[in-house]
Amino acid sequence: VQLQAYGGGLVQAGDSLRLSCAASGGTFSSYSMAWFRQAPGKDRDFVAGVTWSGAYTPYADSVKGRFTISRDNAKNTVYLQMNNVKPEDTAVYYCAVRSRIAIVPEYGAYDYWGPGTQVTVSS
Repeated sequence: VQLQAYGGGLVQAGDSLRLSCAASGGTFSSYSMAWFRQAPGKDRDFVAGVTWSGAYTPYADSVKGRFTISRDNAKNTVYLQMNNVKPEDTAVYYCAVRSRIAIVPEYGAYDYWGPGTQVTVSS
């Protein structure tokens, strides 16, 4: 399974950005997908997740109301719409796939990872 994330870059506080992550090389029926992020010197933190059906989408408190996760199963792609970004959103963002239905915030529970995409928010 390969994951490739797109859409990172340098933006200003208050701007919007959309990340995409395309999965290939496997069968993703019933898999959950998620976004994590890691700032320099910090742990890799859960940002948002989405079940196969799209019915359940948990978010980290720090991004609730600003970020929206979605997925297109026909394209095996997950998206992260980031609105009203803040400097504290600066991090490398990783997409991940878990070969289970349930979404959990622990990064160790995910089976496949993309290489990450840098998001930098200037004030």
